[in-house]
Amino acid sequence: MGEVEIAVAEYVEWFNHRRLHGEIGHVPPVEYESAYWSTHTVTSYRENPVPANAGTN
Repeated sequence: MGEVEIAVAEYVEWFNHRRLHGEIGHVPPVEYESAYWSTHTVTSYRENPVPANAGTN
């Protein structure tokens, strides 16, 4: 891996796993998401389906 790829990977790891986010109680985003999904089941998550022609020109 080149230096740029390593730097980007380190930044993404910090951004998601170690950065304290003020809008969500000063916890890392991955910790907040984990806590959220521990109290919500997949069946309670409503996902909007993507139209069949999405992304085509």
